[in-house]
Amino acid sequence: MSVTACSGGGAEPNASPSAGTQSPSVSPTPSATPSPTASYKPADASGRAQNVPVPVLPEAAKLETKEGLEAFARYWFQLLSYGYETGDTSRLLAITSRECRACERAKEVMTGWHEERRWLAGGKTDTPSVSTTFLVAPDGNYQVAIQVSQTAISYYNSDGTLHQATPKPEDTGNLMLAAFRDGAWYVNNIQPIVG
Repeated sequence: MSVTACSGGGAEPNASPSAGTQSPSVSPTPSATPSPTASYKPADASGRAQNVPVPVLPEAAKLETKEGLEAFARYWFQLLSYGYETGDTSRLLAITSRECRACERAKEVMTGWHEERRWLAGGKTDTPSVSTTFLVAPDGNYQVAIQVSQTAISYYNSDGTLHQATPKPEDTGNLMLAAFRDGAWYVNNIQPIVG
């Protein structure tokens, strides 16, 4: 989450008039100074990620179109990355069914490893390929084929010691089942594409 620091803008003291002069004192007009924005720092062995940008739902992903569904699928995986970095899965869970077992397992890892001052480093997910035929199945879901690439993950204990490191997994093919309801996309399930 982006954190903006506030800077105090104290006015300069009024200049004292020279002896014998009766000129009125003039206060300088305060000018707006932009507040510096704290910069993003990924998690590493020295500590948690800081100032992680919150993914923003693209305008296209708000529409029930082929392009909208593909944009939504990319956004979902950006939220997954955000969860690995921060342990905050609230945005992800708001648009995901609790019936999605793979999603629930990922949530347990993300939230569990950000409790008791522990943290994760890595786990960033990218989606090099996202495609859908945009045909609704009899169960009401649209199917999206997604190639997912994830970086290695390091699990750190609260004292900074490395608990475990997992290597970068092979890229995987996933099938997202999503529905458009109440004016928004919703994930019902994500499962690996086998074979």
